[in-house]
Amino acid sequence: MAVLITGGAGYIGTHTCVELLNDGYEIIVVDNFSNSQPESLRRVKELTGREFKTYAIDLLDAQSLERVFTENLISSVVHFAGLKAVGESVADPLWYYRNNVIGTIILCEVMKKFQVKNIVFSSSATVYGQPDQVPIRENALLKTTNPYGRTKHMIEEILRDLYISDSSWSVALLRYFNPIGAHKSGMIGESPKGIPNNLLPYISQVAVGSLDELRVFGNDYETKDGTGVRDYIHVVDLAIGHVRALEKIESSDGVHTYNLGTGKGYSVLEMVDTFEETSGKSIPYTILGRRPGDIPICFAETTKANVELGWRAERGIDEMCEDTWRWQSLNPNGYEQSNTESETSVPSKAADFFVTK
Repeated sequence: MAVLITGGAGYIGTHTCVELLNDGYEIIVVDNFSNSQPESLRRVKELTGREFKTYAIDLLDAQSLERVFTENLISSVVHFAGLKAVGESVADPLWYYRNNVIGTIILCEVMKKFQVKNIVFSSSATVYGQPDQVPIRENALLKTTNPYGRTKHMIEEILRDLYISDSSWSVALLRYFNPIGAHKSGMIGESPKGIPNNLLPYISQVAVGSLDELRVFGNDYETKDGTGVRDYIHVVDLAIGHVRALEKIESSDGVHTYNLGTGKGYSVLEMVDTFEETSGKSIPYTILGRRPGDIPICFAETTKANVELGWRAERGIDEMCEDTWRWQSLNPNGYEQSNTESETSVPSKAADFFVTK
């Protein structure tokens, strides 16, 4: 039996593939490569010494997805696939609702048809919106502020309703905060297309010379240095959290919701200082006005995951920054320079179908 990883070629997906393979799981990856490269999966195989099937399909293509389930014995699904840029979701909400929500509905319909009822869902702390208090607990009021966050909230509710309709389903909803860092080897990491949306990839691209300077939005918040405070979690800790969540749903039914974070908050300028110290690079930055919708402080209460999953984030911000810089310095253009070496090629259309081992 294998675990199906949707969006497995992405940043968090690849790191989770490594942890699952190293734990002895068999995996199958489905990805449309709209925001990722096949090269990332080639490197996963190289890192782990393990082979696995990859299907280049879109979750909106139900027929091809059914073929994956027909050709393989699948026990559980870890569902990463989805669009994830807040600003883009505001500009084109229908695209986000169609891709994220309808894609998940099709996935669940196919799972139901093949009697696969275990799913770990990649949710987000964005479902909390502007929290009333921090640290944020799992039972906090959900009040999303953008279409991306609303797609995550909607999918959570769909999965809850699915369990209500059939109590043999087992669901883990993982709300994670700000993933950063990279694999210690420097072989896999975050490789955004275009200008990064997140802080650490932006900083590292300034450090490597791809961008001129960092733009810091707001220095007048009620925080220690006036810049926004967030909970940053190492992507490897996050990946291990998915393995622990998978173990949970494979041994019990129900809907289980967990925050995955460190339970600590760091400001933008603290992250800049730490990155400069660990990389030896200077990061020029410009202070701009606040962005609409940004909040001053956001970090997680993680006790529930600590107790129920036996999971805790182990890596601090020094290691997060060190690993980010190792990845970026070894791969200044991300996976782009290695595309010609890949054993596969990106399909001409997202729905084109191929499978590699």
